[in-house]
Amino acid sequence: MNTAPKGLRLHIGFFGRRNVGKSSLLNAIVRQQVSIVSDVAGTTTDPVEKPMEMLPLGPVLFIDTAGIDETGAAGALGALRVEKTRQALQRAEIAVLVAEPNDWGEFEEGLLADFAAQNTPALVVFNKTDAAPPDAALMERLRAAKLRVVLASALTGQGLPELREALLDLAPSDFIDSPAIAGDLVGPGELAVLVVPIDKEAPKGRLIQPQVQTIRDLLDSDALCMVVKERELHTALERLKTPPKLVVTDSQAFLKVAADTPSDVPLTSFSILMARFKGDLTAQVEGALAIERLRSGDRILIAEACTHHPIGEDIGRVKIPRWLAQYTGVKLEFETVQGRDFPQDPSGYALVVHCGGCMWNRRQMLSRILQCQHAGVPITNYGLTIAYSLGIFARALGPFPAALERYRALAEDAAHCCA
Repeated sequence: MNTAPKGLRLHIGFFGRRNVGKSSLLNAIVRQQVSIVSDVAGTTTDPVEKPMEMLPLGPVLFIDTAGIDETGAAGALGALRVEKTRQALQRAEIAVLVAEPNDWGEFEEGLLADFAAQNTPALVVFNKTDAAPPDAALMERLRAAKLRVVLASALTGQGLPELREALLDLAPSDFIDSPAIAGDLVGPGELAVLVVPIDKEAPKGRLIQPQVQTIRDLLDSDALCMVVKERELHTALERLKTPPKLVVTDSQAFLKVAADTPSDVPLTSFSILMARFKGDLTAQVEGALAIERLRSGDRILIAEACTHHPIGEDIGRVKIPRWLAQYTGVKLEFETVQGRDFPQDPSGYALVVHCGGCMWNRRQMLSRILQCQHAGVPITNYGLTIAYSLGIFARALGPFPAALERYRALAEDAAHCCA
């Protein structure tokens, strides 16, 4: 994600009058001081580009443009700034029109017309709404025109989750649904070893969907792929002349595979790969840390995207509840939902543990994660829960430096709070 070239990033442009808070809003979204902020109108003179990974979208390029309500008094320099801002519009794949609540006129209408002329998906963000709300009639008219409108404040953080969700909704489907599963972690000509237990969940002649998808992804990435059962892993690794770039296991075999895989070989599970491929890995890593805060009587929701028939030792209904109970040492209450049967308000749960969502598209999984975040409920997934409960969480995150760094930072903060 950090090395993705500009051409592979989603370009998101911020447009609007001078001093409406475009730079402040961008800084608040990315949680960094990307653009210089000042009370002086026109502080941003040239478009400022910030390539970054914005979760849950992935690699994006934010473009903070100069205010383009320049007047003739600004002279040739002002005209040049306007031209550069309009050039930024030509390459923006999503346009964010930032306005103040009580300052809407022909200028903003003209920008919306420019966005429509170029078929650029757009949304309107009213910044500084902590000071005053926008006109109700204007809001109704914009929404009647099918425009997404967000009420925000860069100062207080109001509306930032809604803004991220709006950007997700406007992102092209091919951008949302085309990340790699494991090919980018392995590389062309390099080897991945996939550990595939054969049990009741893998009927004769079939592999489960995440395993099939991972094999195809590796082949599409020109990587080599070796598939073994957990009992043959040790022998297979001994026969290799060079270590594999990655070992991927079914989460239920984590402990044995971790014992048989040298510590210098990256290891993760199919379910954790799915957390990145179908959802937001870092958000679900943060959710897993809520396991430490579980108390007796807490309600845990186990959510499955598909509607398979449960087996005797079902992972969601039997194994994960058992591992969580063993790890926490307290009595927890577990409920299970399948398919679309997800509570509209999940706020009554202490934790949501979700399957990998292999049968869903990524937008569906991201929407469910955002639903939990809006309700203030941590959400994680099967593989992350198992790795955490078995004490191999950091190792399972080894192939994902950003997620591992986030986990270590949060764990360090928690340790300081308890000290």
